Amino acid sequence: MSRSFGRREFLVTSAQGLAGLGLIGSLPGRVFADDSASAESQIAKGVAFLRGRQGADGSWSSNRKEPGITALVVSALLRSKQVTADEPVVTKGLAYLEGFVGPKGGLSEAPHANYTTAIALMVFHDANKNGKYDKLIASSQAFLKGVQWDESEGKDAKNDFYGGSGYGGNNSRPDLSNTAFFMEALRDSGLPADDPALRKALVFVSRCQNLKTEFNDQPWADKINDGGFVYTAANGGSSVAGKADNGGLRSYPAMTYAGLKSMIYAGLTADDPRVKAALEYIGKHYSVDDNPGLGERGLYYYYQTFAKSLAVLGKPTLVDAAGKSHDWRADLTAALGKRQAADGSWVNKADGFMEGDANLVTAYAIIALSYTKPKS
Repeated sequence: MSRSFGRREFLVTSAQGLAGLGLIGSLPGRVFADDSASAESQIAKGVAFLRGRQGADGSWSSNRKEPGITALVVSALLRSKQVTADEPVVTKGLAYLEGFVGPKGGLSEAPHANYTTAIALMVFHDANKNGKYDKLIASSQAFLKGVQWDESEGKDAKNDFYGGSGYGGNNSRPDLSNTAFFMEALRDSGLPADDPALRKALVFVSRCQNLKTEFNDQPWADKINDGGFVYTAANGGSSVAGKADNGGLRSYPAMTYAGLKSMIYAGLTADDPRVKAALEYIGKHYSVDDNPGLGERGLYYYYQTFAKSLAVLGKPTLVDAAGKSHDWRADLTAALGKRQAADGSWVNKADGFMEGDANLVTAYAIIALSYTKPKS
């Protein structure tokens, strides 16, 4: 791998697995689009689908009471480069999100305030013209820093919560997914890699890696020791992929891409042993056919995290453990093309993490595809 990570690649959006489990059956009557369609044509169909799904109040999927979905949709529209910040579909969505702005700063009145603020911060940054959202951006940055687990919450660097961020509200245990969005939002909105909040977050991120080093003092760190990442190091650690027979927490690629991206945002280079180990793990588990370790569950969250991480690396190809070189952009475009319905939508029949919601999943897909065009 190159040591250059393409520093300008930091302008990225977000997305995230929302809470919610359960399975639904296959969706009858779905007619799929051409699996050879270009990224641009897929995006255009997805944008058209989302335009027609906006509620009168400017939201998408408001029945779920998750304004983060609206933030992701608006992010997808802007990242598509086929919709401008001045168009009514965007301005109405932004106005809806502004309704959750609270006196604590950011979208503190949202149900999952940390998560929603992180996603919305990137959206308002992308939509900002002539300083219109400068105050909201600054207050959102301050809010996110204020709810990060650190000394102000009575947690020092020895505590496994330290540096992490959770959903907010009544579910504030830190996890790598939310911490990755937290870091992405702060970097995307202009903070440097050496900002104290990002350095603290790196402590938490490093503890989520299955790698026994000076940076991970967790008792399970050397039980798997494959360089991959788990969902959280907090409260003794947890992995959606489950536990191994020896009590170790199984790594899985979706979190490994999130962890790799976060380490780069915090300024780590290709020479760092944590980055090297993460890249080796990814090389062993490269796939666009499923979400490795979880199958179809969380597939579209995986796709957007995969795309962001590899874009930040700044490499057009990824070599897997067998020595095969993959054009990840082409692979991802084809994988999404064969899954897009004729109406322009994407939806996951495995409804874990709310991926049965076509608005959410279509937003994920567009965001992922937005990274398939190499930076000039």
